[in-house]
Amino acid sequence: MPELISHDGDGGIAHCSRCGAVAVGPCARCRAPICGDCCVLTEGGASTWAICLACDDRGGRTLGGAWRGLVLWLVGILVVLLALVVGLGLLAR
Repeated sequence: MPELISHDGDGGIAHCSRCGAVAVGPCARCRAPICGDCCVLTEGGASTWAICLACDDRGGRTLGGAWRGLVLWLVGILVVLLALVVGLGLLAR
């Protein structure tokens, strides 16, 4: 995995940003390399992702907030488009 290649001259082995052990993958939120002991698994998504303990402390394990944010963003776009259509309809009269 290219995201685990280190450029610090330590033989190409990435280390956990939290404890210094050999990293097994990046955090799904902050992309920092993490080991298996310093991560938790997400809940409520189509796939299971590992996030570091710092990101878990900041935002929890669920992805529900991210999904709600995406839905609200899409609804906002639809509301703006509806307002444009109604405005153009009133101008066409």
